[in-house]
Amino acid sequence: MSGPSTNQPNQPYLPIAEHGLIGDLRSVALVGTDGTIDWYCCPSFDAPSVFAAILDSERGGAFELAASVPARTKQFYFPDTNVLITRFFTEDGVGEVQDFMPVDGEKAEVERHRLIRRVVCVRGSIPFRTRVAPRFDYGRQQHRLRMVGDVAVFESDKLSLGLTATVPLETDGLDARADFKLAEGESAVFALDQVGGDVSPRRCARTEAEEQFATTVAYWRRWLSQSKYRGRWREMVHRSALTLKLLTYAPTGAIVAAPTTSLPEQLGGERNWDYRYVWVRDAAFCVYALLRLGFTEEAEAFMNFVTKHVSPGDGKPSGPLQIMYGIDGRTDLTESELPHLEGHQGSAPVRIGNAASDQLQLDIYGALIDSIYLYDKWAKPISSAQWDDVCSLVEWVCAHWDQPDEGIWETRGGRKNFLYSRLMCWVAIERAIRMANRRGLPADLPRWRECRDTIYRRIMSRGWSEARQAFVQHEDGDVLDAAVLMMPLSKFIAPTDPKWLSTLDALTQELVSDSLVYRYDPLASPDGLRGDEGTFSICSFWYVEAMVHAGRVDEARLAFEKMLTYANHLGLYAEEISHTGEQQGNFPQAFTHLALISAAFNLDRALG
Repeated sequence: MSGPSTNQPNQPYLPIAEHGLIGDLRSVALVGTDGTIDWYCCPSFDAPSVFAAILDSERGGAFELAASVPARTKQFYFPDTNVLITRFFTEDGVGEVQDFMPVDGEKAEVERHRLIRRVVCVRGSIPFRTRVAPRFDYGRQQHRLRMVGDVAVFESDKLSLGLTATVPLETDGLDARADFKLAEGESAVFALDQVGGDVSPRRCARTEAEEQFATTVAYWRRWLSQSKYRGRWREMVHRSALTLKLLTYAPTGAIVAAPTTSLPEQLGGERNWDYRYVWVRDAAFCVYALLRLGFTEEAEAFMNFVTKHVSPGDGKPSGPLQIMYGIDGRTDLTESELPHLEGHQGSAPVRIGNAASDQLQLDIYGALIDSIYLYDKWAKPISSAQWDDVCSLVEWVCAHWDQPDEGIWETRGGRKNFLYSRLMCWVAIERAIRMANRRGLPADLPRWRECRDTIYRRIMSRGWSEARQAFVQHEDGDVLDAAVLMMPLSKFIAPTDPKWLSTLDALTQELVSDSLVYRYDPLASPDGLRGDEGTFSICSFWYVEAMVHAGRVDEARLAFEKMLTYANHLGLYAEEISHTGEQQGNFPQAFTHLALISAAFNLDRALG
């Protein structure tokens, strides 16, 4: 897929959607349609940034590489890979920047965290210009620049990077620059490596770049060939799968919610959060999507992460569980603000860390046990130790489900008795009962069944609003919430139950705008934050799936096809879509792509 853009050097911020993603299963870089890398953290997703111009065009740092004459640009992925091409069309020729981070290398090469930018002149001749301006530790850490032979080495106290090029580099204060011209068939290579310790600066010759290009393309195509999806929306589903793989931290199997921080949910607003962590909530959706597509290794790696860091074994308490973890399993995600950065298009504050990690969110128990249930059913049986952990979790849920919490949307407006939290506590117990029955595992089934049924009756009585003729956001209220779309998807209620169809109609009337779905109305349900937000993309895909199950297949297909048109030029989604159709929030978002896969799979099945 490709989309046109215009090279506009006077525009300080590209829109969020005007980016592609490359990565090495440890970190990623965002590459703008103007050829600039304006987000990159090294050596991991949650490490301090090296380039963060997307959050502050002056102080964030960037790796610019573009035609030095006026040009139109187009960006696309090399087919079935995460190798990104940015093409420049000028009056005198056509050139391409091929961006990728090598994967499938030796351990020493992995620790190099190499980022390669290969420039090729396809037709005519084109002058190019590059400026490499790292700003370490979110622009807080000073660095030195020195030439070691023909390698430019950027040194800060905690991180050093080596830049090699096949064209002469010049130093300009703290930055490295190069101006060069390529004729048809000529190429230039820039490689940025983490150096220090056992990794010494090393030139990247054209032949080596070509070999690593071929190896990286082969890796991604080999990985994608495991996909079992053969449905109608193969290109979008496979791009979602490739994106999810890019958001995987290979050393632990963790999958981050998104690889960025503080991209605003509303331009100029304060809804800016750090998403470079692992949300337990994503577990069930993640395992479901990966197993549906046939990626059992990734599902197993994620389950290993959950078993090691989240489940209550090894003396860890059964609850309340932390809702998110670092990619290495750490629990301290203290939130702080970076006042020296102005934020994307002036959207302050810029935050690192996430204070929501301290919230009580009871729904994560359902997500966690549902993921274990799916894995046990479709991948391989869980161990006796894992079953002991499940029993501990269920016992905690039975004892604590009846309390207010912050809910799925992590509101900062006080705890409530959210329906979704109750629903997922029901899921936690119900899935554990299924596992126990199917495998004959030991469990206090009478107690579990009694608790499950109590939750069911509580939801049906106090989660239903007679006035609205719909299930609502929290007990004894009348605010609608798109999270209740999970009621039929989690098999709590029949998708054709009159109460559910009435709820679906109410949601359609109040929260759906041209197939796009709002989470809730912040005015009707204050969430403790100023400003509005856009439609929530995961909810739009849940809506599609709910309509499929309700038998409204034609409406579901139209809503799905419309939703696909809101993707960016590469098929990527941020968290939300603004009133004007722009991508908003952290980008790309795993949750959205997981929901796309699930909706496509179920819609395909319904269409036959």
